[in-house]
Amino acid sequence: MKILQIGPYPPPYGGVESNLIAIHNYLLKHDIPAKVINVTRYRDSGGEGVYYPNTWIDLLRLLFKLDYDIAHIHIGGQITPRLLGLCLACSMLPHKKSVLTFHSGGYPSSEEGKTANPRTMRGFVFRKLDAVICVNDEIAELFRRFGLKTEQIKVICPFSFPRGISDHSLPDKLFDFFQSHSPVLLTVGGLETEYGLEAQIDVLGPVLENHPNCGLVIIGSGSLEREIRDYINSKSYCANIYLCGDMPHSATLLAMQECDTFLRTSLYDGDSIAVREALQLGIPTIATDTAKRPDGAILIPVNETDALLKAIEKSLSEQSDNRDSAETSEENLEAVIGLYKELLNR
Repeated sequence: MKILQIGPYPPPYGGVESNLIAIHNYLLKHDIPAKVINVTRYRDSGGEGVYYPNTWIDLLRLLFKLDYDIAHIHIGGQITPRLLGLCLACSMLPHKKSVLTFHSGGYPSSEEGKTANPRTMRGFVFRKLDAVICVNDEIAELFRRFGLKTEQIKVICPFSFPRGISDHSLPDKLFDFFQSHSPVLLTVGGLETEYGLEAQIDVLGPVLENHPNCGLVIIGSGSLEREIRDYINSKSYCANIYLCGDMPHSATLLAMQECDTFLRTSLYDGDSIAVREALQLGIPTIATDTAKRPDGAILIPVNETDALLKAIEKSLSEQSDNRDSAETSEENLEAVIGLYKELLNR
């Protein structure tokens, strides 16, 4: 069995990237040949078996050139004509199987998602794939509306809790911030408009009235980094906010372990892996009610700063030292490998 994954390879370490690299590392750990084609503009020394085509023509050449049995495509966000063309190309390759993981939890309720039906070009292309992995039941229903057969659809959560977190350490500056601030609020996401970071920055002011040593850690990167940094610096309490940029997944999980409350104030969202990870660690998690959130999350309305403040204050006042220790689990990764084997045995 030889696997080729096609999608965004970190950095940055978003939800889709984390799922892709978790599968990649699991395959390599079990001596299963694995390669990755990165489809984003980010370039890094991803190591052996990670390819960075400069154009879509280069990507298509790699599809025909590389040695693999299954092409596994990862899509997050909108379904663009290019991504749809990529799915079609993979489905038509001779003697190879094609799998799609669709990560966009907000897509089924979008205007485009509401038009899903078998007569669309999307439905035509998706039905040609051998299997589609959906990260929740709502997305599975979306692909049923596209006309896929039941046996083509698999619901597998992209979340898996990696082993060996304690073997890593926090970056020095972040470690120092945790040492000098308590309690600490933490968020993980892109530095983009849809993540609602301004609300978190604004709400820290009134939080400091009752918790004068409170800190806010923002992990992530994006196109609005300069604007968000300037917005932070405009606050009198800017020293209580640490914008630390993108970090490896292991360091992000360590930061989650150390924080007191996790925040996800996105204006619209899918099935956030970061929310699942925080809950798995036993961290109180406050999230906007924009998608199907996992059980245990404290839900607040979108763009409601007062509701966010009340939820934070309630969370900090009810802090407990008896956090559940996170159990490592590779069940979801094993389900993906099981699907690969099933396809090759058909």
